[in-house]
Amino acid sequence: MGRVRPTYIKRLAKDLVDADSERFSEDFDENKEELKEFEEFNSKTLRNRVAGYIVRVVQNKDK
Repeated sequence: MGRVRPTYIKRLAKDLVDADSERFSEDFDENKEELKEFEEFNSKTLRNRVAGYIVRVVQNKDK
């Protein structure tokens, strides 16, 4: 069984993808680099978790 993501991570990832969908892709490492430019990600753990969920959001958006 997988881990459950908190709603603040889901909401933040969905808002970022809705605001600028061309900026993010299905590649975790590229998304992580894009998120480094935002000031609201002080911790590496939060940035990585949001980048991982962005991958999921982008994959489901294509379907």
